[in-house]
Amino acid sequence: MMPESSYYQQQYICRQKREKKFISFLRIFILLLFLILWEISARAGLIDSFIFSSPCMIWHSFYSMCKDGSIFPHLSVTITETLISFLFVVLLGAGMAVLLWICPRIAKITEPYLVVLNSLPKSAPLLIVWLGANERTIIVCGMSVAVFGSILNLYTGFCEADPEKLKLIETLGGGKKEKLTKIILPSSVPLLLSVMKVNIGLCLVGVIIGEFIGARKGLGYLIIYSSQTFKLTWVLMSIIILCIIAIILYGILGLIEKRTHR
Repeated sequence: MMPESSYYQQQYICRQKREKKFISFLRIFILLLFLILWEISARAGLIDSFIFSSPCMIWHSFYSMCKDGSIFPHLSVTITETLISFLFVVLLGAGMAVLLWICPRIAKITEPYLVVLNSLPKSAPLLIVWLGANERTIIVCGMSVAVFGSILNLYTGFCEADPEKLKLIETLGGGKKEKLTKIILPSSVPLLLSVMKVNIGLCLVGVIIGEFIGARKGLGYLIIYSSQTFKLTWVLMSIIILCIIAIILYGILGLIEKRTHR
């Protein structure tokens, strides 16, 4: 005979699984319903298909551009610039946060400047004037959107580490190096992954903003070019591709986060 506690535990697990399946079903259903209504409205003339396009028109445009290979240079440039800027944000954000934690005086001096820099609007035209219209500028533009907030969030998380554990390290004769490697960094892994999940989307937004102005390839350039030549189906196709890229990158980091928690 199964123990009562085990029975209720299994019931709880089953309810959780049903809840996850129901939420996944609703997500897919809402998306499909939106696409079907969009297509029907465009075919029935309820919306102007020249301006709003339709799912079938977007798919045909994407298929034709895949067939002739014209979409792949734009995809590769945008993804590469996003990943490079994201890598630099992670390294600079974590490195600067560690430096501020090690040197509290530097943290007190620079914290107001970091807050101001994080709140300022990031001006892609100004960066292009300073650095020129090239891929390096676009990567810097992607970094500028996320790096200051990343430093502040990670430094705040470092400062909120368990004081009892830090005191234990001190009583055992450990210094800042031992505190950092044994307590601060291991306990901050969930925070780092959470910050990375936010930063990947911010880097993508920053890269697209840079491509709007100073690029000859990339999805941002394709959006601007398409809007100027009134190829609005290409505009919507590029936006949908950007959404898919963001979902995939976010999902990859989410999987890494789950494996880390396990």
